[in-house]
Amino acid sequence: MHDDTGLEAEVRELSDVVEALLADQGGCGWNRAQTHESLVTYLVEECAELVEAIEDGTVDDRREELGDVLYQVVLHAAIAARASDGAFDLADVVRDVRLKTVRRHPHVFGGEDAADVDDIVRLWSAAKAVEKASRSSAYDGVPRGLPALSRAQKLEGRRVAAGAAPAAGRAADTADDAELVWGRDLLAVVDEAGRDGIDAERALRRAVRERETLLRAVEPRRDGA
Repeated sequence: MHDDTGLEAEVRELSDVVEALLADQGGCGWNRAQTHESLVTYLVEECAELVEAIEDGTVDDRREELGDVLYQVVLHAAIAARASDGAFDLADVVRDVRLKTVRRHPHVFGGEDAADVDDIVRLWSAAKAVEKASRSSAYDGVPRGLPALSRAQKLEGRRVAAGAAPAAGRAADTADDAELVWGRDLLAVVDEAGRDGIDAERALRRAVRERETLLRAVEPRRDGA
């Protein structure tokens, strides 16, 4: 474990390493060629590996994968700082998330009281609503890049929170679109999972891992044995 001074030093050293990689002289050509957009694939992969480490890995796995995700954050911030407009740097990112975390926990950092978890969620939601007051729809801010199961449950959760009626009808006559019809049937199952308090994405990941284990158990060995 590190004290606050040690933590600050470690973050600074990581930031310095990334700056060295991006340096015009003596840096890494591959890193200098990267953009926020080109790094998306790697960010998604690293986040997926962190999820796997959390759900099915060791403490060491989690530590390593958290570091890989942190590296992505530091790299993106450094790229932004080097841009012609100098949009932001790592200090801005850290400051913004710190202030947002404080705002969204008034029962810890403000004068609000929370009797239970429901109260905490209510206060957090109220604080977030103030920040996002400019949104024109309850469904704004649900990332299109989320896996489909996760996004479906997120949208449904927003609908329930807004007290809106379930979606009625269909966007168009697609009776001959077998894929879309299948998707609608799957969406109905996802909605059912949500009503039962089940995370559909995590449930499917668990089932897929179970299937992989079973498939590997009966897979012929390739070492000639």
